Amino acid sequence: MTSSRSPRIALIAALTRNLTIGRSGGMPWHLPQDLRHFKEKTMGSRMIMGSRTWASLPGLLPGREHVVVSSRALELPGQVILVSSLEQALALPSRSEAKDGAETVFVIGGGQVYAQALPFATDLYLTEIHTDIEGDTHFPAWNKSDFVEQSRQSHSAPLEKDGPAVPFDFVHYKRHAT
Repeated sequence: MTSSRSPRIALIAALTRNLTIGRSGGMPWHLPQDLRHFKEKTMGSRMIMGSRTWASLPGLLPGREHVVVSSRALELPGQVILVSSLEQALALPSRSEAKDGAETVFVIGGGQVYAQALPFATDLYLTEIHTDIEGDTHFPAWNKSDFVEQSRQSHSAPLEKDGPAVPFDFVHYKRHAT
């Protein structure tokens, strides 16, 4: 049985102070703790992404449903759903029943899809990396006053092999009820 409630729409991203999320088709850092956090949060959920984000993945991520938004035809594995708009992706029927009756759909990138989804987001799961890194893909500017911080876990680790430790936080924001 599927839920009649609208899904929660969560954006999940790792970003720097200057909102960089990517460079040259990948992430400009290697942060294993963030990859584990991403896996933990998205496991068992539907993930919506743009075609460049799909291309950056090593393949299908186990235990998650993949939806790719693209205006052009793409050759994708049979398990991946291709839609032409974010609205189509969000209108797909639920395939799982969440404990509280509403599933969470995760938007995982890239920059254009985040910008389109932000007005609909109920939650943001951000890995806030406390440094500036140059990149060619950015998270959209967002108004923190629209959200309430729910939790924050502080960490520190190198962003590259043998590099200095850089502080970062896993932060969950929830949109104010309207």
